[in-house]
Amino acid sequence: MTPVSVMSGSMGDIFWDLPPWITYAPGFDLGCTIYVANPTPLEKEYALMARLYRGETLVSEEAVPVFGYAWFKVAPQDFIRLRGALRFNESDADLAILLVERETEEVIDSAATRLIAPQATAAGLPPSWPGAPGTSQTGFDWSSLFAIMLPVMMLGMVVGSSKTSEDQKADSAFTTGRKALPEGRKE
Repeated sequence: MTPVSVMSGSMGDIFWDLPPWITYAPGFDLGCTIYVANPTPLEKEYALMARLYRGETLVSEEAVPVFGYAWFKVAPQDFIRLRGALRFNESDADLAILLVERETEEVIDSAATRLIAPQATAAGLPPSWPGAPGTSQTGFDWSSLFAIMLPVMMLGMVVGSSKTSEDQKADSAFTTGRKALPEGRKE
């Protein structure tokens, strides 16, 4: 059993591994891991709801089934990890996952992220790699390739020159006039 953080809510806590915003194309799976913690000394039942907002307007709302059921249990002072995927027909909206406690049927915590359409990211947020589709730069930037390959080439030259000097030292040991050892007894 893992102790729950002091920062959690009094009835339950939810958090996930998604960043504050993410590029999302409608109709595709959005993989995530959701954590639900129960900081109370009693077993609790929770439900998850997904809501999409565009500004103040509610675009969609749906229950998120966990193990095929609307309600799921979390042991006292423990948490569960839920791995799965969400799929929506909208983008350019705010996604909120709400944690609902069964006894009060109130939303006790939530996690949110902004879903940004792929073409919107090319217009500014975040900056794309040089030469990526949709950027103003055309052609290939050879300086980036050179910057990547330069350290590799320098390492190859250093390793090659040290190997050559070792070979020369070994060859010079045989030509410096040292006497060869006599043959052993032949019996």
